[in-house]
Amino acid sequence: MELNSVYNEGPAAPSATVVLLRDAPDDLEVFLVRRHGQSEVLGGAYVFPGGKVDAEDAEWAERLDTSPQELHARLGEPELSPQQAAGLYVTAIRELFEETGVLLADVTPQQAAATWAALRDGPGFDELLAPTGLRLLAGALHPWSRWITPVLSSVTRKRFDTRFFVATVPAVQVPGHDSHEATASGWLPARDALRRYWDGEIELAPPQIMSLTHLARHRSTASVLQAARSGPPPCIRPEPRDVDGARVLCYPGDPWHSQRDQALPGPTRLTWRNRRFEPDAGLAILLGD
Repeated sequence: MELNSVYNEGPAAPSATVVLLRDAPDDLEVFLVRRHGQSEVLGGAYVFPGGKVDAEDAEWAERLDTSPQELHARLGEPELSPQQAAGLYVTAIRELFEETGVLLADVTPQQAAATWAALRDGPGFDELLAPTGLRLLAGALHPWSRWITPVLSSVTRKRFDTRFFVATVPAVQVPGHDSHEATASGWLPARDALRRYWDGEIELAPPQIMSLTHLARHRSTASVLQAARSGPPPCIRPEPRDVDGARVLCYPGDPWHSQRDQALPGPTRLTWRNRRFEPDAGLAILLGD
């Protein structure tokens, strides 16, 4: 992952990401996929499954298990219409399925696997699933945070307005990766993912670093879901600046950020050094030690 200094004043593309969770014997685990090294966006980095909104996503609003009005209320974005809010949930479900094979719908594991295999043979999500009559389980998704790429981008040349959702993996389904957009995948405790990042074993972009730092404060899916239901998701607008030749990303609560109240646990700034972004206080502040 390389630092760039691209000013992109165009609108941030609406997007959705799903943080899959499961309980392990000793800790909470998250599912990460490694983006293909040639990808235009975060090539080679480990990310949560997700992608941009498609125009057709909002057309699935009536096929969701939860009303657009209720999903709109949960998302906490009054500037959106209920139909637009529902479309973001559909985006999350579609991208999760396309990238990992996990389908949030009332299906057997065999049906999910067969449908994912058929998807990779050519037909798109809408063409493949519309005739089935399946209802999509938007209620399984819980808004967790919202990240808006600043105009001065640091790790990608594109801007995104991404809603992060958390969800537990359906007990009967096993996520994987498509070997196209993603070349590896797996379950890791959030703290282990951060340690591996610190040791140089994997690459993480700033939103993933800060999200894993947030998740590292929890030890169970129940704890995360309770936190997600406790209030509207925080909106994170990183504010970058160059200090003594180093790029610094400031987050709400940092003295250099325009929002004074801290929105996330952990560090309030990350600095580009050693060819990556890292906090001044080191690994300990990421882990909450």
